[in-house]
Amino acid sequence: MIGFYRTAAVLARKAVRLNIALALPVLAVLFTASVSHQAAAMNIQKIKSPGGIEAWLVEEHSVPLISLRYAFDGGNTQDPPGKEGLSNFLTAMMDEGAGDIKSQEYQERMEDIAMRMSYDDSKDSLYGSFETLSANRDKAVDLLKLSVQKPRFDTDAVERIRQQLIANLIYADKDPEKVAMREWYAQAFPGHPYARPSNGTVETVSKITREDLLDYHKRTFARDNLKVVAVGDITPEQLGKLIDDVFGALPEKANLIPVAQTEPAKGGSQKIVEMGVPQSVAVFGLGAMPRKDPDFITAFVVNHILGGGGFSAKLMEEVREKRGLAYSVYTYIQPYQQTSILVGSVATKNAAMGESLDIIRNELKKMAENGPSKEDLDAAKAYLTGSYALRFDTNSKIASQLLGLMQEGFGPDYVENRNKLINAVTVEDAKRVAARLLKPDDLVVTIVGKPAGLKSASPAALQPALAVPDRG
Repeated sequence: MIGFYRTAAVLARKAVRLNIALALPVLAVLFTASVSHQAAAMNIQKIKSPGGIEAWLVEEHSVPLISLRYAFDGGNTQDPPGKEGLSNFLTAMMDEGAGDIKSQEYQERMEDIAMRMSYDDSKDSLYGSFETLSANRDKAVDLLKLSVQKPRFDTDAVERIRQQLIANLIYADKDPEKVAMREWYAQAFPGHPYARPSNGTVETVSKITREDLLDYHKRTFARDNLKVVAVGDITPEQLGKLIDDVFGALPEKANLIPVAQTEPAKGGSQKIVEMGVPQSVAVFGLGAMPRKDPDFITAFVVNHILGGGGFSAKLMEEVREKRGLAYSVYTYIQPYQQTSILVGSVATKNAAMGESLDIIRNELKKMAENGPSKEDLDAAKAYLTGSYALRFDTNSKIASQLLGLMQEGFGPDYVENRNKLINAVTVEDAKRVAARLLKPDDLVVTIVGKPAGLKSASPAALQPALAVPDRG
């Protein structure tokens, strides 16, 4: 999401309103202390507005602050072919004027009442974020309502944002990490919308029109694909009225382009994208369990031990601590609506990329064959359960976490049950799921740079994981 457009006049006025603008972060700090003691016992209410829109609510009246998070199914898989980047473009336009209010005045009004609003997108969803002081709720909701229902997409604002997006794309094309991730998806999901560049290209963004933005908004902003969470100083009755006011006039049903289920290409592959940089960056990954799979939590724990646990992770120990080949190496599991992946990355000098990837493949092979030790499993479970409360230490974090659970189809009780599920994972579970999850011969690898001794290779040309001597 592009930052707010500011003129010199707006910047000058900010000093006058500084005491108002500071209120939100100060109150957020105060709220942190309040919530941290309540995270494990939140009262998550499921409500339905008078107009029939469902939402979750966590009331917190000790601080006069309201946070709202909402999402529409769609995201950048809904970008038409040749117009990749449309969803991202729209998120950058949603605070650029609405209703009868043009861009500069709209943002000045938001500043005057210390209102925060932003939009973002992913492959599957478009997200909105809204925060306001309770005293300014009515004025802030009026502005939010206009943004949701009547964004202007004025030609001058469209062209200004287009140039900013193009500048970002040109910059991203010089960033090996961004290029590697973009090319990995293209390599892993050929022919599927997940393969397309999420933010588009200079060529596709240059073609997007005001009519495209209006059409995307009309197709995706609808009540049947809406999820809403509120946290803060608001009652169920007040929230129901707010939701109907903001979202009630939207179309009943979205008109989304169907997206097929998929999985990453199997058989292993390796793609080199040459770039003149001193360090190569590799992104590697393979298929994983869907979020609702009974083995997902166990896979989540296994991944933490393998590459998600920082300095305690096996990949970090072998690649960095024992051999000093890279500053960082990591993995994570990313579930989507139509697939799920385990993906990771490593950056190292060009001469060391081959050895680093051999070590990574070997560690996947060892974990698949042997599973984690009881000591590693116990340490992972202790960390993952102990740190869970930190995801709920502000109202905005609570709202974001709960919105994710809503989108994944879980109920409010998941917050209470999640740590129990992790603690129930046994060594036998972890070994079985590691064997199911980690298949190094299926690894899809994309390397950006000039890695010594490595070439692009189709599945048939790749060698099995090599045995790497233990130096520790």
